[in-house]
Amino acid sequence: MSNYPFDPSFSNLPEEMPIFPLDGVVLLPKGDLPLNIFEPQYLSMVDDALRGSRMIGIIQPFGGKIAANGDAIFRTGCAGRITQFTETEDGRYIISLRGICRFHVLKEFPQTQRGYRLVKPSWVPFEHDMDSSHCVEIDRKNLCGLLRRYFELQSITLDWPLLHEIEDDEVLMTMLAMICPFTASEKQALLEAPCCNTRANLFMSLLEMSVQQDCSGCSH
Repeated sequence: MSNYPFDPSFSNLPEEMPIFPLDGVVLLPKGDLPLNIFEPQYLSMVDDALRGSRMIGIIQPFGGKIAANGDAIFRTGCAGRITQFTETEDGRYIISLRGICRFHVLKEFPQTQRGYRLVKPSWVPFEHDMDSSHCVEIDRKNLCGLLRRYFELQSITLDWPLLHEIEDDEVLMTMLAMICPFTASEKQALLEAPCCNTRANLFMSLLEMSVQQDCSGCSH
C-alpha cells in the first residue's frame, strides 16, 4: 500500500485511463512530474480526470511511427494521480502527477470526442509498484562523484544542498532517473526495470557509460 492517504488501492485502479504521450519524458512510481497543460484536448483530459479517478497515464511515443489515433506508443507507461492543480490567467493548467503504478497497454479505444486518447491498462504485472517497502541502497559518495561529472558534461546546474537533504535512496534515485537527460530508449529502459534496485543499478551504469564515453573521446 502507498504511504499517501489519497492514493488508490491496487484493486481500485481504473479499468480505462487517458494517456498523455510525451517524448523523452517518463514518470516513475513514487515520482512527481510537473506538467504545463495548454492544448485543448489535454485541457479536456485533465477536466475529465479530475471528475473521475484523477489518473493519467504518461507514456512515450515509439520511434516516430504513426498509429490509428496518433503517434505509436511504447507498450509500457506509468499512471500518475493529479495531486496539484492550478489554473492560469492565460488558459493553462499547471498540474503535478505522482507516479502510482506502471501499466501495459492492453487496448487503445477510438479517440474520445474530446480529442484525447484512452486505453485499457493491465496493472497486474506491476502490483509491487504500490508496495511501500524500500529496496534501494546506493553508494552516495560514488553517485555524487558520477553526477558531478555527468552534469558538468551536460552543462546542467544541480541544487546539491537539496540533493543531500533527500535521505531516502529510492526517492533520490527516482527523482534523478526522471530528470537526467537520457535518450528516450534509455528512459524507457529505466521505466521497465523489474524493480527499483535494478533501476538504480541501471541508472548508475548509464551515468558511468556517459562519463566514460566523454573521457575516451577526449583522449583522441
